Amino acid sequence: QRVNVTVRSGLPMVLSGSAEPCAQLVVSSIGVVGTAEQNKQHSARFFDVLTAQLGLGQERIVIRFYPLEPWQIGKNRTVMTFL
Repeated sequence: QRVNVTVRSGLPMVLSGSAEPCAQLVVSSIGVVGTAEQNKQHSARFFDVLTAQLGLGQERIVIRFYPLEPWQIGKNRTVMTFL
C-alpha cells in the first residue's frame, strides 16, 4: 500500500555523456528516505535488484531520493496526515 512503481521504458536518456542503456530510479516516501544513512541502505538494496533484473552495471544507474511530508500526498479524498 505504501509503494508505487512507474516504469517508462524506451525513453531516450543520457547518463555520464553516454546513451548506452541506463536507468534512473526516483524514490519518494514519507519518513523513509530522509537521511543519508537511510538512503545508503536503500541504495545498496535497490542497486542489487536493478543490476540483477536489468543487467546494467552500477555506473549506469542513478537513484534520486525525495523525502515527503504527509500533507504532500493525497489519498482517499484527504492527505496522508489524516490517515
